Amino acid sequence: MAFERKLSEEIIAKLTQEQLYSKCLLPDIKDGNVFPAIRKDKITFYYKGGSLFSYDGDGFKTNIKFASVFKISGAKDEIYINEQDLSNVEKINDFIEGYDRIKENCALYSGVEAIGVSEVCRKYSYFEDNNIAVLDVEASFGSLTGRNQDRIDLLLLNKTDKTLRFYEAKHYSNSEIWSRVGSHPKVVSQINRYNNQVKERESEIVSVYNGYIKIVNTLFGLTLGIVDKIDPDVYLLIFGFDGDQLRGRFDDLIKADKSLDGIYVYPIGNVSSLTNDNLWKCPKKY
Repeated sequence: MAFERKLSEEIIAKLTQEQLYSKCLLPDIKDGNVFPAIRKDKITFYYKGGSLFSYDGDGFKTNIKFASVFKISGAKDEIYINEQDLSNVEKINDFIEGYDRIKENCALYSGVEAIGVSEVCRKYSYFEDNNIAVLDVEASFGSLTGRNQDRIDLLLLNKTDKTLRFYEAKHYSNSEIWSRVGSHPKVVSQINRYNNQVKERESEIVSVYNGYIKIVNTLFGLTLGIVDKIDPDVYLLIFGFDGDQLRGRFDDLIKADKSLDGIYVYPIGNVSSLTNDNLWKCPKKY
């Protein structure tokens, strides 16, 4: 089954005329705080790993949990209120008015891995002067295989090499990277499955994302070049640990035990430590 990433000229034209986009989302995109992901006739805007808004030409949509934003007329404090203030509670009139609070609510529902992925997106934004850029997030392999749970975390673009590469991101606390001595953790079968899917659909993936790049260039006035190939291996990014954990449990149960044998891995304690293109250059095959 084919997968699609497209956005018509009509949807792009409507989107760019929306005040929520021009006043709120676009500045956040340029600052790296919001990541735009193109889907089939829709664009999803991610904040802190959560789906902040989506747009398909018929207006913006967001989760009702995020939009549960109120303002307090006449209250001394906009965060804390007493019972008497409840009679003065008013709902927001539009998404622009509640934008900052909607973002706050969106972030409340994000886990540590989603927040880590969002930091990678910020570091490797289209608008940063890097050789590497994040092109897509939560790339659905369900479209490729029929497995709805297959969503790979990151797709990176190497501008110089004209190459794509997928990454799966795991926090140090995720049980899927750990296993008993002498056995392989769950993430190994996951990565191997992804590797097979990428190799089987290599030309299709490259073609679809070249179309994706053209849309990104049109929407944001960029000049990203098309790609020639995709790395056949899916890489594993492990983050969220300190030096003691790296030299202790990580070295003992992952490196020494070779539980991730055959997988390209990049362990980095703090995602904010990523610089320039080290996420591309530094991974090693375990």
